[in-house]
Amino acid sequence: MAKGKKKSGSAKRYGPRYGGPIRQKVSMIEAKQKKTYVCPLCRKLSVKRVSVGIWYCEKCNTKFAGGAYSFNE
Repeated sequence: MAKGKKKSGSAKRYGPRYGGPIRQKVSMIEAKQKKTYVCPLCRKLSVKRVSVGIWYCEKCNTKFAGGAYSFNE
């Protein structure tokens, strides 16, 4: 009996659908958007994504416009 492959990160909710490389790309993108980034104003690791292109620093209560999936200063 063959050993099962490890499912790719947050994209394991898709199961066997859509193919492995696509699920790996989805999990990489979702990891980028859920990660916290360094605030350019207060230099704390507290910038999180609110919605597409909108980022919010929880420390200094500032909203930024940035990239859709990752924060660009």
